[in-house]
Amino acid sequence: MHRRLMLQNLFREVFDDESLVLAPETSRADIEGWDSVAQVQLVLAIEEAFGIQFTETEVSGISAFGEFLDAIQKRGSLAA
Repeated sequence: MHRRLMLQNLFREVFDDESLVLAPETSRADIEGWDSVAQVQLVLAIEEAFGIQFTETEVSGISAFGEFLDAIQKRGSLAA
């Protein structure tokens, strides 16, 4: 499965919204409920799904869908 689609599905699960469609620029301001708790849930779900681990610095700097996608790609995840 394509990384972007996998990531979008994780966002849908965390925010319990199957209709959620994300663009790279979709940010915290665009998604109701994207707070610090949701951020932790996203990070944990992404780390598990992609078999990676983010640093605290990476996580604190991510505030958009595209930034998560970039961070996953930089990690060289084997999930495609």
